[in-house]
Amino acid sequence: MMIGHRSRVALAIAATGALAAALAGASPYSDINAAAVASPITVHRIRGNVSMLDGSGGEITVLSGPEGLLMVDAGIAVSRRKIEAALRSIGLGRLRYVVDTHWHWDHTDGNGWVRRTGATVIASRRAYARLTQTNRIVEWEHTFTPVPKGDLPNEILAGNKTMRFAGETLRIRQYRAGHTDGDVSVYFVNANILATGDTFWNGVYPFIDYVTGGSIDGAILAANANLALSNARTLFVPGHGPVGNRTDLTQWRDMLVAIRSRVAALKAQGKSIDQVVAAHPTAAFDARWGHGVISGALFTRLVYRGV
Repeated sequence: MMIGHRSRVALAIAATGALAAALAGASPYSDINAAAVASPITVHRIRGNVSMLDGSGGEITVLSGPEGLLMVDAGIAVSRRKIEAALRSIGLGRLRYVVDTHWHWDHTDGNGWVRRTGATVIASRRAYARLTQTNRIVEWEHTFTPVPKGDLPNEILAGNKTMRFAGETLRIRQYRAGHTDGDVSVYFVNANILATGDTFWNGVYPFIDYVTGGSIDGAILAANANLALSNARTLFVPGHGPVGNRTDLTQWRDMLVAIRSRVAALKAQGKSIDQVVAAHPTAAFDARWGHGVISGALFTRLVYRGV
């Protein structure tokens, strides 16, 4: 779910000592919003006319061309002015489309302002439904309430969708339940770039939202689906972390499989969740993937729930 380029959330908070002190005892949700306030938006040119914006919760993919701009995900609303400035630096023309990869606020909180600029916001039926509900996410110490009607996506996917925009062919594909039950990916055919949303967190452990249909097994299936959609030259814009390649995604998938196996074996021995956490099944992986907002201990707890 919720961190920018590598551990940008932690870095942004650490870089603003007064802000960090003011947030002592606040929820992870509040911390992440505060980090979005403090963090700049960085533009990463990827390939062709596709870029990535980093610094507002989840990563944002941008396609630019004569017809205007298209974004995959809208970030956190407090970043609006910085996102708009970044878009102006990428290309002329208005923002025409936004595709939500799933319902989580660090990817959809900007939907309201982009709707008010006249953009069309596209989402899966399940993501739309989640945005109309009350969802308590314990790990983020926050209850998400229904968003205003005018801030909801205004184009709901009936299935997979292919669209042409700005000289690109985009294939929007829905996953089986994985990170949530409403995830989609966007493949930029000409550029050979796959925007995965939170079905891939490059370099960090992922959040799995069991409350709204996610699971460790679904997360592994989604990683395999991403690999099946790709080839050796495909670049991946993850939900969180730097742009990756097929090797990055394969190693991340293998990490998920290995930790799932270790946690399942311990649970099958009758160990409680606290006992499994104490056994430290992520020990061999923490040095590489344990530096984000999801610690090895929290990831172990998430995996335990699904095996």
